[in-house]
Amino acid sequence: MIKVLLTIVKIVLNIFYFFIKLLPTKKRVVFMSRQSNNISVDFRLLGDKLKKNYKVKYLCKTLDGKEKSKMSTRIKYGLHMFTQMYYLATSKVCILDTYIPTISILHHKKSLTIIQLWHSIGTMKKFGYTSLDTEEGNSSSMAHLLKMHKNYDIVFCASEAYKDHLASGFNIDPNKILIYTLPHIDYLKDKKYETKIKNKIYKKYPILKKKKNIVYAPTFRKDERVFKEKLIDLINNFNFDKYNLVIKLHPLSKIKINDSRVIFDNSFSTFDMLFVTNKLVSDYSCVIYEAGIRNIPLYFYNYDIEEYENNRGLALDYKELPGYSEKNAANLVKSFEKEYDIKYLHKFIKKYVTNTDNCTNKMVSKIKEYL
Repeated sequence: MIKVLLTIVKIVLNIFYFFIKLLPTKKRVVFMSRQSNNISVDFRLLGDKLKKNYKVKYLCKTLDGKEKSKMSTRIKYGLHMFTQMYYLATSKVCILDTYIPTISILHHKKSLTIIQLWHSIGTMKKFGYTSLDTEEGNSSSMAHLLKMHKNYDIVFCASEAYKDHLASGFNIDPNKILIYTLPHIDYLKDKKYETKIKNKIYKKYPILKKKKNIVYAPTFRKDERVFKEKLIDLINNFNFDKYNLVIKLHPLSKIKINDSRVIFDNSFSTFDMLFVTNKLVSDYSCVIYEAGIRNIPLYFYNYDIEEYENNRGLALDYKELPGYSEKNAANLVKSFEKEYDIKYLHKFIKKYVTNTDNCTNKMVSKIKEYL
């Protein structure tokens, strides 16, 4: 029944869109996202440059709860899709950072260039077509019905090493993928931004100035029972005499632990927290690439690696990652005192992030070619 309904919706939307496309096209860039209701750093950096010469519009709206969303939320997003349709029909360029149905299921003007920015700087987990019919992926029938990730003219990518992963995930021709690094990487070398963020973080957490800081940024897990046990193991084995422990739980996490020794931060992004990080602990998160660019040693708490590979799948060989990988919390904490191979970290980052200088201006110059 749902497939029949979606087929009807696709037909109806394309009929409406046919008439909306009769409106004139403007030299405008529309940024679209379902990642968040807020404008991302990448969108803002590009938009601020482009609006000096062109019209710019941001359409950032998430469908909270996804398939479990309330009916009122679905209706609001449905109405938002008509706003998307208007700006798609009347703009020269559309830039997005995630999958958006109106991009894939509609028949667009030939004058519209659709650019997929994506929201991950490097490869780690399987996604899109490479994760179909897995526990955390989409069903293949729905993906094909909704033409998931279709109609992209260009996909930006940080390196040749990441190219095949994106091509497979989007199920597109690799020739559509161009090597340009995400704009927010410019901030990693911006001293003014670094000073501003550090001052904000130290004002809220003065203790972070007194010892070296280890930040734990884990991937979200739907079933958090085992994760909570392993998190408590990490806290109980941690050396609080030598380090501060900052834990950046995923926004969807429901875990609550009361321990005055630990900072459970939800005031700053993981990206901004990197500016006060001395060592980063993660598992399957692509934040390791931003951390690596800042020469932050990486550690991996991968107690559920086998389960994760079976349920979701990884897009690279975990053994290739630069740093110590441990399933046991006590061993992980001990690894903080071992000698770290910073040269291998540099080699790894250079492979997956080709350019780390002037990323915003280079991407803007390319976008202008289609305006």
